Amino acid sequence: MADNSGAGAGAILLAFLVGAVAGAAVALLYAPATGRETREFLSDKAREGARKATELYEQATGEPA
Repeated sequence: MADNSGAGAGAILLAFLVGAVAGAAVALLYAPATGRETREFLSDKAREGARKATELYEQATGEPA
């Protein structure tokens, strides 16, 4: 029987996403931007993330979201 004790692709992806969110949070805390600029930035990134997630879903399943 094979020993499969390594990290799976899902765990690696999750770790990457958590690191990206943590990095973004630190960047926002130290960024010299106004509240309005920060909200606009977050809104843009959220839309971009949702678009990318939809594209990945469609690629993985072959179905429209």
